[in-house]
Order: sequence, then C-alpha cells, then structure tokens
Amino acid sequence: MIDLGISKMALIGAVALIVIGPEKLPRVARTVGTLLGKAQRYVNDVKAEVNRSMELDELRKMKESVESAARDVENSVRTGAADFEKQWSDAIAAPEVQPLPEPPAVPEYKHPKKKWRLKQGATPQWYKARNGIRTRALSGAARVARYRPKKFD
Repeated sequence: MIDLGISKMALIGAVALIVIGPEKLPRVARTVGTLLGKAQRYVNDVKAEVNRSMELDELRKMKESVESAARDVENSVRTGAADFEKQWSDAIAAPEVQPLPEPPAVPEYKHPKKKWRLKQGATPQWYKARNGIRTRALSGAARVARYRPKKFD
C-alpha cells in the first residue's frame, strides 16, 4: 500500500497530536485504524474475486478442450465401428466361411453334500487347555473374580 517508515510515522503522529489535540487523538486513531482495516478487507475481496474469475476462465477453457477431445474420440470410434461393420458384412457375405465345430460338453454340476453349518473344531482339547485358550464363555462376575488382584497380607 503506502510505504511509510518509522520516521514518517513519528512525524505524522506529532502533527496529528498538535492539530487534533491529546484528548481526541485516541478516538481519531481508532477511526483511522478501522477505516484502514475496511480498506484492506475491500482490497482482499477484490483480489479474491479477480482470482475466482481467472479460475473460472481457466475451467471454461479446460472444459472446451475436454469436450473437443471427447468429440474427436467419438468420431474416431464411429469411423472404427463403420469400418468394422463393413468388414463384418463382407466376411459374412463370403460363401467360403465354415461353421464352427460344436464345443465339448460341459460336465454336470454335483452338489458337494457339505454341511457348512456344522462346524467341527480341529484343535484338540489338551492343546487348548495347555495354551490357555478359552473353550467356554465367562460371565462378567467370573471374569472379575478371575482377574481380581491378589491381596498380600
């Protein structure tokens, strides 16, 4: 904004103190500060609006380039499809085409007869007992009793 040094600020403060007087100086300084703040906010808003408009222009240009690329791809696909259709019709019209042989027979599905709901544990009980793996659920009271710290008397 305005390039003011410390010496210039001191000179402006001294002149303001002489002209306005010491009683009104704090109120005038507060008013000048609020006006400067409003001016800075306005400048920031204008900058933000300019940046937004520049971004919108860039987005419009990008949109146009993507749309033109999509049109080019669509045209190339259409020409490729038309060429394929022409080749296909020429291939079907040719009499020397022989029918394909029958594919081999697919084997019939057999149900595995597994009972997936019946779970059978493969881990032996002695292994669970040795390693401390729980085989039964503990109630809340039993869990509290089991993990209660021991009292030393």
